[in-house]
Amino acid sequence: MLTGGNVNDCTQFTTVMEAIRVPRPGPGRPRTRPAHVIADKGYSSRTIRAYLRRRKIGATIPERADQLAGRARRGHRRHAFDPIRYKRRNVVERCFNRLKHFKGIATRYDKLATHYRSAVTIVCLLLWLR
Repeated sequence: MLTGGNVNDCTQFTTVMEAIRVPRPGPGRPRTRPAHVIADKGYSSRTIRAYLRRRKIGATIPERADQLAGRARRGHRRHAFDPIRYKRRNVVERCFNRLKHFKGIATRYDKLATHYRSAVTIVCLLLWLR
C-alpha cells in the first residue's frame, strides 16, 4: 500500500493484510491468511495483536519498553516472542535497503503515486535480474 510520507506504516497494517492473496498450486480460492507475521516494534499495538488473534495468525513482534513496563505494573505476563524467528526479518530489511540505493525511490521525487509505484516495480525487476 502506498501512503503519504507523513502516515505511520502501522495504520495500514489491516489494509495490507486484507490485500494478501496467495494462489494455490491446484484448484481453489487463493489463501488470504498467512500462518505467521513477523514485524518490528512499531507494529506492537493492542489493535494489531487483537486483529491477528481474531484471525488466528501467529505473531512474532517484540514489545516496546513502555508496553513491557505497563504489563509488569499490571501483573500481566509478556507476549510470546521467538528471537530465532525474528532474525529472519532481516531478509525484508535488506531488500528495502537495496531499494533505497536508487535515489528516486529513497527520496520519492515522483509526485504521482502511479509513477512511484511503477518505479518501485522496475527497480524490483532490476534487483531480481542481478
